[in-house]
Amino acid sequence: MVNTEAAGRPAVVDLATWQAARDELLVREKAHTRASDALAAERRRLPMVEFDGSVKVVGTDGPVPFLDLFRGRDELVTYKHMWWDGAPHQGQCEGCTYAAWHIQAATPYLNARGVSLAVVTVGAWDEVGPFVEFMGYTNPWYSVQGVEGPAGGDMGYVTSYLRDGDRVFMTYSTTGRGTEVISGSFALLDMTPYGRREAWQDYPEGWPEGNQACWYWRADVDGNATWGPTGRPVPQWSRPGATAEETLGRKGHHH
Repeated sequence: MVNTEAAGRPAVVDLATWQAARDELLVREKAHTRASDALAAERRRLPMVEFDGSVKVVGTDGPVPFLDLFRGRDELVTYKHMWWDGAPHQGQCEGCTYAAWHIQAATPYLNARGVSLAVVTVGAWDEVGPFVEFMGYTNPWYSVQGVEGPAGGDMGYVTSYLRDGDRVFMTYSTTGRGTEVISGSFALLDMTPYGRREAWQDYPEGWPEGNQACWYWRADVDGNATWGPTGRPVPQWSRPGATAEETLGRKGHHH
């Protein structure tokens, strides 16, 4: 129960007083939105990097040119998924699972807009293919093992590309918190009273203490957040055959 009398906690007020405070914050929120729109306009004017679109990547149909990821469309967005070589499903990257799980729902809307979406990863396809099947992912995945950037390279990025016939260009790439835009639950959590409950965030005095960043990305079989050995990336518990394991099995190399 919230102790509304605790020092430092937000005041309890009537609706009219709340609305006045809300309206004041709305002015700043709208300014933030306009600033974001202005940044997007600058993003669309960044210079581009041309690269060889015939470089081979591996998917369900075997080796194909990177150009195939566009699927005939002019625009492409990829999420570059980190990978633990040799690790079982429960040991794969929880942060990249967070991102990849969110973008599934976006794919048909992007396609309708003329934008293709693909997930690429540096894992070998004989490991990646079974993982994709286990997770039930329906968007296309490809292994870019051994492929240099801009098609491959470092993982953990959202990267955008443009096609002009057989010519391929990288137009934008972002990592770290820049990738939060594809994970809508972040924005929803930022609207809740307790936010993400991460220690780095600014909270009113007396609010529940924050935990380490990303603490809720893994959970046990009962849905309790844990990074212990029996935890899995949260969406995996919805998959058939998911069980509690005693190890993450991360004995390979993390890309």
